[in-house]
Amino acid sequence: MSGAVRRVIDLSHSIESGMTTYPGLPAPAVSDFWSRESTRGKYAAGTTFHIGRVEMVGNTGTYVDAPFHRFADGADAATLALDRLVDLPGIVIDAGSAGRAVDAALFAGRPIRGRAVLVCTGWDRHWRTPGYGEGHPFLTRAAAELLAREGAVLVGIDSLNIDDTADGTRPAHTLLLAAGIPILEHLTALSQLPAEGFRLHAAPAPIAGMGSFPVRAYALV
Repeated sequence: MSGAVRRVIDLSHSIESGMTTYPGLPAPAVSDFWSRESTRGKYAAGTTFHIGRVEMVGNTGTYVDAPFHRFADGADAATLALDRLVDLPGIVIDAGSAGRAVDAALFAGRPIRGRAVLVCTGWDRHWRTPGYGEGHPFLTRAAAELLAREGAVLVGIDSLNIDDTADGTRPAHTLLLAAGIPILEHLTALSQLPAEGFRLHAAPAPIAGMGSFPVRAYALV
């Protein structure tokens, strides 16, 4: 509706120095390259600048997995099409009572094709606690097959991993990324979204050679 005021809902975790996103992966290190004090005197009186440095793996905070994350010939963060990442019509699947294994039945009858499908498990309540990495919800192979078959444009989850980390075949990653469907992991605040009727935005910096990279995911409602 013309002139309507839309709400912006942030769906991303902040990245902080030393935090753990995925157990076993190194934490980011955020530091000064130029501090304000070090630039004093380089410019006019009273004019200072800050330039920061970040050292981190791509799988930090809320991030997108591009096909290159799983497949050597897949699109990376620089070549992943923006129409797979921004201004996407979205739906939320409430999986809070589904148990660990989120199966295909939960998606049956929902408008999947051409939409960003966000799976709300409520697991983000454990973010930055030891429990976040233990017993997390995930999508079953059948659920991933349905989402790929029905033409989801993007799939996201507010959990540690879209796959069961005990399953080395990683079926959800394999099936979705093979179909060119980006994956968002470590989302938050999905419970604040309506079941549908919002637009999702979640683009990474276009860094060549990266299969995963942090995004600022947000929804316009």
